[in-house]
Order: sequence, then structure tokens, then C-alpha cells
Amino acid sequence: MDAKFFLGIGLAVAIVFAGAAVYTGLVKHTGANTADRDTLYQVSTIDALMQGVYDGNVTIGELKKHGDFGIGTFDRLEGEMIVLDGNVWQAKADGSVVAAQDSQTTPFATVTYFDTDLHQMTVDRQENDSEFMRSMAAKLPTGNMIYAVKVHGTFPSVTVRAIPAQEKPYPNLTTASQEQHVHTYTNVTGTIIGFYTPVFLKGLNAEGYHLHFLSDDHTEGGHILDAIIPADSTVQYDVTPYFTMALPTSGAFTGTDLSGDLSGALAAVEQ
Repeated sequence: MDAKFFLGIGLAVAIVFAGAAVYTGLVKHTGANTADRDTLYQVSTIDALMQGVYDGNVTIGELKKHGDFGIGTFDRLEGEMIVLDGNVWQAKADGSVVAAQDSQTTPFATVTYFDTDLHQMTVDRQENDSEFMRSMAAKLPTGNMIYAVKVHGTFPSVTVRAIPAQEKPYPNLTTASQEQHVHTYTNVTGTIIGFYTPVFLKGLNAEGYHLHFLSDDHTEGGHILDAIIPADSTVQYDVTPYFTMALPTSGAFTGTDLSGDLSGALAAVEQ
């Protein structure tokens, strides 16, 4: 394994939110044999990305060893990552979606193995993206867990963005996002993919919902800015009570000041 990075049990930062029997009533599986499937594996931190740490430090091939579902970005912030059913897709700023190569790298990503272990929830009425996130958050049994989130259906409208590759010296994410390309798709069938992250992980990941989209034909996708979710849509959740982080041990990350609160700037970028 490349000595530049903390990877693996010995060097990864690991936070365990529960013991062998994980949050009774939320997670059905117990014991160490299922711990890996209930683990969120994350590359770097969202605050590092906010400050322009865009050099990829983990390969897509390595990332796929830790999950079959997730989101992220690519080296130099080139496009949006969607991981679904074990395949990794790159939604680019020009609107194209391509299969990512194992040799590509990521500066920030989160993946897990998706196993629905909560009762599926239903959207009560047609909602836009903001309404959906508020109503779904209110239905969660607790806001203090990480959840992988999946919604498949035909959506009246989905608006996504992707950012083109950045050049050094890298700007911060607030500045880079001003170059984002926005695409709106109508009556598109596909999957909303992402995570709900509790507030106490602020600085490590985006608090609340962070959602990407991929069409069934793998031609349209990106980071969701807005969407219309039809009534009666089924929302699947995977409670993910374990957390492992892989941090770079060299490069821009090691000299970046991560002591500040960037949550306000992040919220503006995410919208």
C-alpha cells in the first residue's frame, strides 16, 4: 500500500458509534462479521475540500474495496462521483457521464455497502429537494446516525451541477463552484444517491443530506441542486453506524488549517 496515505485498520481514523449489537431497532445485523458492510469509508474531510485540497490521494480501485454505493469527486475536482451497484461513474461539467477507471483518484469520497435495514419510507406528497430533505429528516428515528439514502423513480425535474477540473494554485471550493455547469433533466428515470450525516460530524462531512443523481441509462447525473420527488416515492435507508477515514499524510492536506467553522460557506456551495 502506498506509504503516502493512512489506509487500513492500523492507520485509518476509525470512529465506532456502537458495539457488537448496533442500535437495537435500527440495525438488524449484529457482530463483527457485518461491521464492514455497516461502515462509512471516507477519503479526507469536507473542510479540506472546501479549502482547495483537490489532489486525488486514493484510487478508484481502492475505493471500490470499501463499498458499492456512494458519492464524491475526482482529482482536481473534475466532476461529480456516483457509486451505484459497485460501479463508479463520473458526471462531468459538459453534461457527459463516463465510467471511472480504477487508476483515477479521488480527494474526497464516501462509500458503503448498501443494505436496506430501516423500514422503507414513503414521500407523502410531491416535494422539491428542500422540502424532501426537511420532511425525511423529521421521519428519521434519530438524527444522530449516518444513513445511506437511495430513491429510485421517474422524476419530473432534476437539476444537477458539476465543476470542471481546477488548475493550481487551486481556489477554494466557494470560488471553484462559481465555474459549475448546471443541467436540468425532465421526466428522467434514475436514482438519487447520497447520505444523511449528523451534525456532530460537521467539518468532516456535510451535515444533513448530500445527494447526487444518476439516470438509469448512465447518461445524465451530478450533484443535486434541486429536484421534484413525486408523491409515493419509496426512500430506502441503510443505517451506517461505523466510520473509517483515510487521510493523506503529505501534500496540501498536512499544511491546511482545519480549525475554523466552514459550515456556512459549505451550505452556500451545496445549494
